Amino acid sequence: MTDTWPNAARGTAETGIRRAAVVGAGSMGAGIAAQFANAGIPVDLLDLSGTEPENRNAPAEAGVARQLRIGGFTVPEAAALVRPGNVEDHLERLSAADWIIEAVVENAALKKDLYARIARHRKPDAIVSSNTSTLLRGTLTSDLPNDVASHFLITHFFNPPRHMELLEVIAGPDVPDEIVGRVHQAGRAVLGKTTVACFDTPGFIANRIGCYWMAVAAIEAERHGLRVEEADAVLAAFGVPRTGIFGLLDLVGLDLIPPVWGSLARSLPAHDAIHRHDLSTHHTILRQLEAGRLGRKSGDGFFRKDKTGAREALDLVTGEYRPFAPVAAGDLPAAGRDPKALIDAGGRYGDYAWSVFSHLVTYAAETVDKIAQGAEALDNAVSLGYGWRHGPFALAERVDVADTAARLAGEDRPVPERLQHTALRGTFFDQDGSKAGVRKTPHIVQEMPMARLEDGGDGVGIFRLTSKMGVIGPETFDVLEAALDGAGGGFRALVIAGDTRRAFSAGVNLRHFLNLMDRPDALDAFLERGQRTYERLRLAPVPVVAALRGLALGGGCELMLHCDAVVAHVETKIGLPEATLGILPGWGGCTRMLDRCLALETADPEAAAARAFTILQAGTVAANAREAQGVGYLDRAAEIVMHPDDVERVAIETANWMAQGYQAPEPPAIPLVGSAVAAALVAGVPPLSDTDPDWHTTVARDMAGVLTGAAGGEVAWSASAPQMHALERAVVLRMVGRPQTRAAIDRIVA
Repeated sequence: MTDTWPNAARGTAETGIRRAAVVGAGSMGAGIAAQFANAGIPVDLLDLSGTEPENRNAPAEAGVARQLRIGGFTVPEAAALVRPGNVEDHLERLSAADWIIEAVVENAALKKDLYARIARHRKPDAIVSSNTSTLLRGTLTSDLPNDVASHFLITHFFNPPRHMELLEVIAGPDVPDEIVGRVHQAGRAVLGKTTVACFDTPGFIANRIGCYWMAVAAIEAERHGLRVEEADAVLAAFGVPRTGIFGLLDLVGLDLIPPVWGSLARSLPAHDAIHRHDLSTHHTILRQLEAGRLGRKSGDGFFRKDKTGAREALDLVTGEYRPFAPVAAGDLPAAGRDPKALIDAGGRYGDYAWSVFSHLVTYAAETVDKIAQGAEALDNAVSLGYGWRHGPFALAERVDVADTAARLAGEDRPVPERLQHTALRGTFFDQDGSKAGVRKTPHIVQEMPMARLEDGGDGVGIFRLTSKMGVIGPETFDVLEAALDGAGGGFRALVIAGDTRRAFSAGVNLRHFLNLMDRPDALDAFLERGQRTYERLRLAPVPVVAALRGLALGGGCELMLHCDAVVAHVETKIGLPEATLGILPGWGGCTRMLDRCLALETADPEAAAARAFTILQAGTVAANAREAQGVGYLDRAAEIVMHPDDVERVAIETANWMAQGYQAPEPPAIPLVGSAVAAALVAGVPPLSDTDPDWHTTVARDMAGVLTGAAGGEVAWSASAPQMHALERAVVLRMVGRPQTRAAIDRIVA
């Protein structure tokens, strides 16, 4: 990465958060500080002073070092925005912070003492929040002066802070709407979180429901006589993470069950259902703790590995380990993919599934009005906090609410009023079924199986890749050409977007590409069409903005490289990995990267060729958008957005702004340095692997030949885009004839 940190993420300026401070440099506090830095916001990270006089900032520095080690920063350079310090020497730094987050241990007295010290330094309009997961806001603010309490909230992050999207926000009636709104806005624009407003109740939303579900799932598995592997396999039908319940308990750590689940149980009234499934006092958990089996942190919990590395599972009856015995999908009704089919099938698996599901939905219906601002808020918190595909209420609708209510009644179990009402109404949500993050139905101009053209309003066309993972084929070009035709007439700007969070585009449809490999003329025509269409995009009379989320790889990265501007979610993976398959980017990717490197290397053709070769020969994929800026796939002007659902909106705004007085770029003349430089490039770079070094050396030689123009001349010369495209196509056609290339593509397609 270059030595200049790029601008702060788009939307951060509007939040008023110019500088932040985090007190507490443990895994959560340091992770939160790192996420501020990832957005380009400077942050002070304070902890207790170190025991060594020569370095009193050691604990905070250790927190930064740990985040560097575990990937809390998008790029290592972001750590320079975190200033370590200690609460004995540097509390005055808080006077510069717009948002101060406390993330120390869960001790109310310690936290309240810290707030009194913070109050002496915070500026009057600064927000103060606690990352507590077990303490109530009312408890923490009981001794605060009004001016601080009115700016104090709970902001409950989930671990790891960089990747977990949920941020629960708890405010009181004494906090002005403007302050609450700022926290929600900053949580999204600065930290990339989906914020959910919670009431000030024990466990808030996600942990209140999630901890109850985990307790029920674990205890009911034992009651129904299931093995731990069976319970985890059954629960997979409900869209929970692959860990299932027992793998999740091992991940969380069994030693946390008494303090977390026990604290939750103690804070809830005796009639709350959590007392009927009290995991903190369950005999199996206590037995594990007595044996020192704490889960992954100790190497043994409900699962472990024996001395040979083979996986073992705990026998819930004997308490001893036995060989791991996975459950095949075919052993479950509907291959374990349909929760309703599983429940309706009955038997050991179906009865267990019904027990867990019915307890979960009943509890959610009983508590929703006490803990959340409706069913949507509860579902969002649980699905985001625990990684479920569906929250409890959406899951109930998949299973059938009326059938669920009827079966509960038939078993003489209480049917919550919310469940009864929904059984008649049909849905827990708004009548239109809308939920947060769902795109409105677009006005479609043209649609084909792999792409469509939408009218985004205000003269902005949206070309959307709708194939699985946004893969690109002939139908994609049909619609893109229509979009370009429309751009010259009806549209004043064009946005290129994917259809899901998972991908902008994962590249060419490799199955189609493989089918063309034995027909050189057809493959050449396919490559030429992509080059011609992408070049039309680059020279379009209107601005073209790429909106990136998920993956932008191969042909998808090439598509992005031909746009005027890019708006990217910070976690977008971007790259041109073609060399790993024995080919090169043949839709103008080599041409565009060489042109881009010329700008990065201050128009030095030899340095530009070397830089482009280093990137492309390695098949470099940047793990995120910040890293892509350092590699060169994105330039410094690219807009980085922290929340994935804001990308398209910002892209449309950018396109509208660019449309004012837009002038199309001139076709470039690209200086090429000739075959002597090509030979030097190949000699200086090791092959990608030791498995077939001759093949990889040949691929590198082909790549260098295009980037230096060696295939078209021994000495330096200047090429137009069509001439560069001809070099790309000729080399790709040669490369696909090699058996190693076919084998590499076959492995991906299979």
